[in-house]
Amino acid sequence: MSDGSLSQDEIDALLQGSSMDLGDQDSSAGGVEGTGLSNQEKQQFAGILGNIIQSQSSNLSGMIDETVKIDSPQIIDGDASQIIAGLPQRVVEIRMDYSEGLSGFHSFLLPEDAARTIASKMMGQEEVELNEAALSALEEAGNTLAGSAATVLGDLINGTVMNSPGETKNIEVSQIQTPGGSAVRTVYPLTIDDVPQTQLIEVFDMQIVRSLLQTGGTAQQSSGSAPQQAMADLGQMGGMNNAAAGGMNMGAGAGQQMWGGQMAGMPGMGGANVQSVQFPSLNPQTAHTEQGNIGLLMDVYMEMTVELGRTRRLIKDILGMGEGTIIELDKLAGEPVDILVNHKLIARGEVVVIDENFGVRVTEIVSPIDRVEGMT
Repeated sequence: MSDGSLSQDEIDALLQGSSMDLGDQDSSAGGVEGTGLSNQEKQQFAGILGNIIQSQSSNLSGMIDETVKIDSPQIIDGDASQIIAGLPQRVVEIRMDYSEGLSGFHSFLLPEDAARTIASKMMGQEEVELNEAALSALEEAGNTLAGSAATVLGDLINGTVMNSPGETKNIEVSQIQTPGGSAVRTVYPLTIDDVPQTQLIEVFDMQIVRSLLQTGGTAQQSSGSAPQQAMADLGQMGGMNNAAAGGMNMGAGAGQQMWGGQMAGMPGMGGANVQSVQFPSLNPQTAHTEQGNIGLLMDVYMEMTVELGRTRRLIKDILGMGEGTIIELDKLAGEPVDILVNHKLIARGEVVVIDENFGVRVTEIVSPIDRVEGMT
């Protein structure tokens, strides 16, 4: 039986940040900076990522035109050997370090089968080779995932979050890049329509994770303190109201307050001061209010564009474009062009030439109701 002292092996394991049972217990209990994440911190970080995966699933679904589902991740922390432990023999690595708002190592890892599936669907081909074109398509998918995450994380830290340009490689597991110190690996179950479930792996520098945990905890405290303060204020108001009500009851007992000439004397009213209900006016005043408010926006610039037409093409077709390529649009010759403000349709018109410049003559205005609804 142990006398309570640590063996030399246990001391060495603690100094090296090993995942021995004793080290795990210390980490879970304390969550000390630099020694790994506690169970509570892992749950908190998984909650932050949970706010991202829905938009990532939707955006990736739009890219490959199939239903993509990304489930809640499993969080693993440790050194480089622990981060790559258990991964497939070959993976596609998309390294996209955080460069603004957050700073540090960040990458996506896709097992070869998942990478081949996504690239095939993006390029409209069957079982593509993971060549330069396929890796470019996967890098675009990584940009989409990172963009969705940057929006949510930017809101969390109340700033702008950006990634550095991606670097995509098809490598063996031993060649995977990891941060110099501790890191966090998140493993998301990934499902694409009827394709067997695979995984999406994301690697973070521990510094990024701790920064998000600290910011997220502060945000939760701030958001939690407001309702508590409001409840306290309501409690104080309730005490004042009770005191005031007592005063009113005393007054009502001396001389009954009447509602409609008869109400105050009814049994069960307790001498309460009952007032008639004041209904709001039903006269329409919305148009006047809107006119007054919109006057404040009259000198604000908005982007106006004229759209000749649209089309969709496979990535392989886009990569194959060159000088002289003709792109067929979804508009017939002579059809009105769309006039958009901040990417919202407001009118249609026909193209004209004015002093060697293109212009557009408005031929149809979208109804005001449709315009307002389109801008919301």
